[in-house]
Amino acid sequence: MIKDITIGQYFPGKSVIHRLDPRIKLLLTVIYIVMLFAAGNFASLGVGVAFMIISFLLSGIPIKMMLKSIKPILPIIIFTGFLNLFFISTGDILFEWKFIKITSGGVHTMVFMAARIILLICGTSLLTYTTSPITLTDAIERILSPLRIIKFPAHEIAMMMTIALRFIPTLIEETDKIMAAQKARGADMESGNLIRRAKALIPILIPLFVSAFRRAEELALAMECRCYRGGDGRTRLKQLKTEARDYIAIAITAAFLAAVIALNIILK
Repeated sequence: MIKDITIGQYFPGKSVIHRLDPRIKLLLTVIYIVMLFAAGNFASLGVGVAFMIISFLLSGIPIKMMLKSIKPILPIIIFTGFLNLFFISTGDILFEWKFIKITSGGVHTMVFMAARIILLICGTSLLTYTTSPITLTDAIERILSPLRIIKFPAHEIAMMMTIALRFIPTLIEETDKIMAAQKARGADMESGNLIRRAKALIPILIPLFVSAFRRAEELALAMECRCYRGGDGRTRLKQLKTEARDYIAIAITAAFLAAVIALNIILK
C-alpha cells in the first residue's frame, strides 16, 4: 500500500500538458474542481470524466498511475460511501432490516460522491505528475505576488508548500523502509484488534519523525550554505510565459464547465 502512494511525484515528459504554463495549470485545476462540484447529475459528472480521460491521454501518463493514486484513498471512499448509503433515506426503499434501511437515493448519492472523490484525486494528481516542484513553486509565487502589497510572504509560503509536497514521496519511501526493518525484527503489524495495530505503529512513527527532522535540518543547512536569503534578488533559469496553447487550454476547459452547467439546467 505504501509503495502505491504517488502523491507529489513528478514524471518528466514533453506532452502538451507538461508544456503548459504552470500558472495556467493551477487555474485549470481550480476550474476542474469547480466543474466537479457544480455537477448535479451523472450526465454533467460524465463531462468531468471525459475531461479527465482526455487530459490523461494528452499527458502521456500511464493509466496505471491514475489507478495508483486512487488505491490509497479507497478506504476513505468506501467509508463515505457507506455513510451516504445508510444515512440518506430519500427515494424508494430497496432493503430494510430492523434499523438498517437502504434507499435508491442513498445508492445514487453513494455512487455519485465516490465518483466525484475519485475524479478530484485524479485531477489534482495530474497537476503534480506533469509539473516539477521548481516550476510549481514559481507559479504559486507569481500568483501570490500581488499580496506583497500587504506584506504577505508569497515566496516563503510557496517554498514551504512545494517542499512539503516534494517530501511526501521521500517520507513514503522512508516509511516503507522502516516497516520492512521492523518486520525483519519480528514486529507484527497486521494481526490483532484496532488498538493493538495502533500500538504496533509506534516503532514506525518514532523513527519516521526522527528521520523527518533530520532531513529538515540537512535541508536548512544546505540552503544556508548556498546563501539562500528568500525571494529578494532571486533570478530564474526559466521565465514563465503564456503561449497560444495555454489560452486554448483555458477555452477548452471553460467549454467543459459550460457543458456541465448547461446539463444541470437541462436535466434539472
